[in-house]
Amino acid sequence: MKYFAVSLYLVTIVAAGCGSDNPPADNPDASATNADATVESPDAASDDFVELISAPFTIPAGTEMYHCARLTVNEDMYVSEFSALAPVGTHHTVVTIQEPNGPDGDFDCSPSTLSDQMIYASGVGTDHLSFPPGVAMKIPAGKQVLLNLHLYNVSENPITSRAGTLIKTISATEVTQEAEMLFAGNVQFTIPSGGETTIMGQCSFNEAATIMTIWPHMHQYGTHMKVTLERSGGTTEVLHDKAYSFFEQINWPLDPQVQVNSGDKVKVACTYQNNSGSNVSFGDSSNDEMCFAGLYRYPKAQSSFPFCVF
Repeated sequence: MKYFAVSLYLVTIVAAGCGSDNPPADNPDASATNADATVESPDAASDDFVELISAPFTIPAGTEMYHCARLTVNEDMYVSEFSALAPVGTHHTVVTIQEPNGPDGDFDCSPSTLSDQMIYASGVGTDHLSFPPGVAMKIPAGKQVLLNLHLYNVSENPITSRAGTLIKTISATEVTQEAEMLFAGNVQFTIPSGGETTIMGQCSFNEAATIMTIWPHMHQYGTHMKVTLERSGGTTEVLHDKAYSFFEQINWPLDPQVQVNSGDKVKVACTYQNNSGSNVSFGDSSNDEMCFAGLYRYPKAQSSFPFCVF
């Protein structure tokens, strides 16, 4: 694929999804909505999910923070389903894997505390993510799982809880395809104030893959996302074309799954309504914006990077 060379800081804020959660100027009630919209995974325990990694936290009233955890894996794991453990106070979670670079356990951190191999991300209202039969993400033995939590407390009282990621696994003998996550979109744009604007991004494939799920991600000015597949032969297919809500960032499985060939392009059109009175640019704050379609695909590329942008 054609990858955009970005700095470590840019990569980490993209992966984190959002940083400071102050409401946009044209949405003064957004902070209160965020508190109400942050929900726990429904019936996760009864659905036989188990904890992959989590961290305890205490957030003082009216503050935000980042808190992380590391966990070294002792044997190969093949994850077929993910679910966010997201009590009130959790704004988003990002899970990456890395070579061990510190002791296991939780610690205070920053948006940049991430590795470049992402396996899962969730935002406000993200639902369970399930892969098709035989498809799984591999977490190799000896690797370290890194959890990055963005925590935000808009209430007048401190919040003490635990957040993280839940999973279901399958055995190695059940795995027919190894999956990965990729972000397609645009990291260089400015949205003018005064109405509706659509920003375009794309990802050019140089090898065949099957896309099975799309996870749209924008911030609070985002209103709609359209994802299309432009075949090298000239035909175009619509993969996703729906209204977007920052407070309901759900996964959209593709049925049927979509085969992408070498030379094809996935194009992402992000539409925003900016009546703030100021221009809005790409960035990690919720007052800034992003334009990404998270693509879950298989097989995993031999040499991969999690961002493929215009």
